[in-house]
Amino acid sequence: MLDILMSFIAPHYCSGCGLVGSSLCDNCKYDIIDELKITCLLCKRPCGSSGVCKQCSDVFERAWCVGNRDGVLQRLVGLYKFERMRSAYRVLGDLILDRLPDLPFNTVLVPVPTVSGHIRERGYDHMRLIARYIARRRKLSVSYALYRKTQTKQRQATAKQREVQARRAFGVKGGLDSKQTYLLIDDVVTTGSTIKYAAKALHAAGAKHIWVAVIARQTLD
Repeated sequence: MLDILMSFIAPHYCSGCGLVGSSLCDNCKYDIIDELKITCLLCKRPCGSSGVCKQCSDVFERAWCVGNRDGVLQRLVGLYKFERMRSAYRVLGDLILDRLPDLPFNTVLVPVPTVSGHIRERGYDHMRLIARYIARRRKLSVSYALYRKTQTKQRQATAKQREVQARRAFGVKGGLDSKQTYLLIDDVVTTGSTIKYAAKALHAAGAKHIWVAVIARQTLD
């Protein structure tokens, strides 16, 4: 309700063309949802439609990515994460939904937990909002069993530092059902360390079938 009210008081502009009414218009949305070159989400080697190569498939079985973090997608993610454009969770959730195939009925969505300091800065947990939105649209459940054991922030960290931080960052509350499929949801993959160790934590808690969906991938400068 608050998002709807704010759309009248302070209408959004399309992150691509500037059209009033939405943070992403239909035309610019279709420019993002194109034929993304399929490479492994972790090692970036060419791979099949699963989105993960054979060498990395021991971490998770399948992966989907909306696109590269540049242009319109970069602006949209930036507005959502750093400019408090809370309503963009629907647009970003729709982009993931457009990329995902039909999912098993017993799929459980697991948002990668956000550092508590970032939640306080934004006023919302950005990945929980997206995960709940996707779950409602697909009539699936959401689990918050994955949690952060540390509160280190990865911005401006090197690839080696990210690997060390992510290795000890995650834990899982209780055991997981080996018969269910767990779909990890995250915003941006850079080195792949976060999503890799989040998936490993789910494995250690009993999950056998882990899939991944992310909004964008970027290279580490």
